[in-house]
Amino acid sequence: MSSTADLKVSRQCCEAAWKANRILGMVNRQFKNLDKKGSLILYKGFVRPHLEYAIQSWSPYLRGDIDKLEKVQRRATRLIAGYKKLSYFLRRLGLTTLEQRRLRGDLIETYKIVTGKEKISCSQFFMHNYNTRGHCYKLSLTTTRCHLDLRKNFFSQRVVHYWNELPSSVVTASTVNTFKNRLDREWGNKSSQ
Repeated sequence: MSSTADLKVSRQCCEAAWKANRILGMVNRQFKNLDKKGSLILYKGFVRPHLEYAIQSWSPYLRGDIDKLEKVQRRATRLIAGYKKLSYFLRRLGLTTLEQRRLRGDLIETYKIVTGKEKISCSQFFMHNYNTRGHCYKLSLTTTRCHLDLRKNFFSQRVVHYWNELPSSVVTASTVNTFKNRLDREWGNKSSQ
């Protein structure tokens, strides 16, 4: 991972987008007129891992960085035969935005930490909020005030709001796969409303 003196992740986003675009270009040169299934297999197997490697530690928060990564996925969808003229249709391809995938990954990691599925102490990342409203795994921010905007985007800070919004039926899942399925179902219900 690249670092800069200001601790911003813009350089990492540029490098990830550059690597992913190179792989995407190679795929485009080697495979002409791929169908939807073949394109998705190649994208998910070779391109997207470059965009998501260690994403919990360097998750982009500046709009320009987010757009730079999304542009790679947009380019990948245009390579599919029959989708070249269409705009950015992710649902039709069974994909979500990379931003949504990052949030989903954050929530899955939070579930593992809070429920003890990871061998990490929950108190290293989060403080429990013993408020009686909502579910029993409510969290509170570890610090009430951040002097730097950068601190607001740390994993332990950025995920608390989204975690606390989840219903009890999702966070009380017994396994990680059950949590993933319930989370996807919850988000699917919200998007259809």
